[in-house]
Amino acid sequence: MRGWERLVDEGVVRTNVALAPLTTYKLGGPTRYLSVPGSLDELAELGSAWGGRGEVLVLGRGSNLIVADRGFDGLVVRLGPGFDSIEMLENGPVAAGGGVSLPLVARQAVAAQRRGLEFFVGVPGSVGGAVRMNAGCHGTDTAEHLISADIFDLGSCALSVRSLAELGLSYRHSALTDGQVVCFARFRTAPGSTQGGRVIMREISAWRKDNQPGGTFNAGSIFKNPPGDHAGRIIDALSLKGTRVGGATVSLRHANFFVAGPGATASDLFDLVRLVRDRVLAATGIELVPEVRFVGDFGGEERRQG
Repeated sequence: MRGWERLVDEGVVRTNVALAPLTTYKLGGPTRYLSVPGSLDELAELGSAWGGRGEVLVLGRGSNLIVADRGFDGLVVRLGPGFDSIEMLENGPVAAGGGVSLPLVARQAVAAQRRGLEFFVGVPGSVGGAVRMNAGCHGTDTAEHLISADIFDLGSCALSVRSLAELGLSYRHSALTDGQVVCFARFRTAPGSTQGGRVIMREISAWRKDNQPGGTFNAGSIFKNPPGDHAGRIIDALSLKGTRVGGATVSLRHANFFVAGPGATASDLFDLVRLVRDRVLAATGIELVPEVRFVGDFGGEERRQG
């Protein structure tokens, strides 16, 4: 098996790679290392060679991520083509690779008359990200449909099949650690008409177009919804729409979306998140918790806490 230096020399692991193009915000600095394994064997080789040298970030479609302007001093793992399959299993389940986009899963399931995953059309992430963060929208989430997932641990170089209970999914959370990669997942579906599924997906897409800031650089919802309420409603009620830090602004269309405009930096977004969080806490006593993930060094312990 090849050592770390050899993986770097052969280009299997790339160095000083820009992360901004791989995120929806298009911001942030480079990663020290990036690898795109295309098979379980390549994951195993990568994990063995890495040997716990530092932090690991498993990157999906970059839709829930803000990378520090200074970048990320660790290893970024992004699943390659070997993890992009979708398969309609017997008796209803849909199996998909961790790198597959959720809207594609929704559309292919509906085309095969498998119903229940239509909500994925409104989540601009990957299957792996959906399992890791229990992604959801429109009254449902991944946990309601997930059967099991294949998890590769880069530390132990072991593959395990984990049940829903073992994954520990809760609201926008799972028990997975940074060095654990969602390779494949299986979802429960019910039989139903393709036409009916397409109607639901069109309704979800239309709602997103009418209520969310399309055509902008954003990462979806910034804060988790507090129990019994919605973060966007709270922020809007405090007249914080349009609040700006540098090139980052609270969207005028949806208060829980923060938009990166011309000249914006990752630090602008970080500071805007803190500003809105602090104002909400001072006015209501509610401490909003970020749903978006900050990666890298944002300049001091206080800043890193977000």
